[in-house]
Amino acid sequence: MIRGAPPRAVRLVISFTTLVLLSGGAVLRSGATSIGIGTAVTAEPSSATDDRYAGLQWRFVRIKYHFVTEETQTPQDFAGEPWFIDGPAAEQNLSRRVKTATAIQVEDPIVLALDDPRLFQYPWIYFVEPGTLRLLDSEVPILREFLLRGGTAMFDDFHGPIEWENFARQMRRVFPEREVVEVPKDHPVFNAFYKIDSFPQVAGIGSFTQGRTWEKGGFVPHLRTILDDTGRPMMFINFNTDMGDGWEWSNVVEFPGYVKFSSMAYQMAINEIVYSLTH
Repeated sequence: MIRGAPPRAVRLVISFTTLVLLSGGAVLRSGATSIGIGTAVTAEPSSATDDRYAGLQWRFVRIKYHFVTEETQTPQDFAGEPWFIDGPAAEQNLSRRVKTATAIQVEDPIVLALDDPRLFQYPWIYFVEPGTLRLLDSEVPILREFLLRGGTAMFDDFHGPIEWENFARQMRRVFPEREVVEVPKDHPVFNAFYKIDSFPQVAGIGSFTQGRTWEKGGFVPHLRTILDDTGRPMMFINFNTDMGDGWEWSNVVEFPGYVKFSSMAYQMAINEIVYSLTH
C-alpha cells in the first residue's frame, strides 16, 4: 500500500532492468476448475521464457470485498476502497511478468465479488489489504467452499498486530476447526519456479522512500497458510510484506533502488501462483 507517495503509475511497461532480473514457469492442477485464458496487455518479449509448464492457464482475479470502515465516518489513511489498492497497475504488471517469464497462458485481470457466480471458474483469487476485510455471513460459506474445492487465495499487503487480529478473526469464521500455520522454509513453494531462500519483506513504496521496509509495527515478514485435509495450502498469506507495491512500482524511474523489491515481489508471487496451480 502507498502512503505519501507520488501519483500512481498506471499501465506501466516492465523495465529492461526488471526483465533481466526475472525469468521463469508451471501444469494445471488435476481436478481443478479451468482458468480463463487469453492475452494480457502487450509486453516486451522475454529472451528467457521458461516453457517447462506450457499449457498452464491463469488469470489475476482481484476480490472486491466489504471492509471494516465501510459506511462509517472512520478516516482512512489511503485513497479509495482498500480492496483496490495498487490497482489496476499491480495486476497488469504481474500479468505481463507471468506471461513474459513463463509459457503460462494469461488472460486480462478482472474484479469479482465473492458472491459472483463466475468465482468457481478461477482457481486463484487475490485479496489486498485483508487487515480491513469484513466478510458478510453469506460470503463465509462461499469462500470456505471455494478453498476446499481446490481454489487458492493470496492475501497480501497487511501489517502489524491490529490488522493481523482482524484478518485472523475473519479466517476463524471460515475455518473454525483449522489453524493458521507458518509455511516452513523448506516448503516446495520456495522452489516452485524460482529458488528462494526465505520469504521476502517487500517494502511498500512509502516505506521505501522513508528508508525502511516495514510498517505498522510489522517488522518480520511471514508466509502463513491454512491447510486442507491433504496438507495442501489453501491460501498464501503474505503478512508484513507488500507484494502489490512491488508489482505496481516495478519500473518507476524515480526510484531505481526499488527494483530489488520488485524482483522479490515478482519471484515470490510467481512461485505461489505456480505452486497453487500445480497442487
